[in-house]
Amino acid sequence: MSLNAVAHLNFHGQARAALEFYQSVFGGQATIVTYGDFGMSADLPDAGKVVFGQVTAGNGFRVMAYDVPGTDGPAAPAEPTTRRENGTTITREPFFLSIRGETVDEVAAVWERLADGATVIEAFGPAQWAPAFGMLADRFGVTWILDVATEYAPA
Repeated sequence: MSLNAVAHLNFHGQARAALEFYQSVFGGQATIVTYGDFGMSADLPDAGKVVFGQVTAGNGFRVMAYDVPGTDGPAAPAEPTTRRENGTTITREPFFLSIRGETVDEVAAVWERLADGATVIEAFGPAQWAPAFGMLADRFGVTWILDVATEYAPA
């Protein structure tokens, strides 16, 4: 048996824009199906919203998203809820999305695209535990950690 855990992001009217942005960052194929595609009457306000969406890329990236029906709201919280202080992460968020690559160049390229319109929590650069690390909240309010894989051996 094979299992995969895939982040499923919930939006309030921004799922299409988020999926299109993530496809522009990570590449791959976007699948976007609306409530209208599933038979909701076109004259209802949620008909054009995303009921099922995903981006799947050959590099292993995969994310799913949809719009919670009956809701519209801001694309991101007014203030990020995560910050770095004295080398530690302070947050009330239940999760972050993590992107890990094999080289600094590979991850830096993703960082540059994902950072467009984002709030940088910690700039991408060398860290004690990795050749490079960075944290940001993207334009949709999703917090991402990007780092470069390294073997970690506790002292």
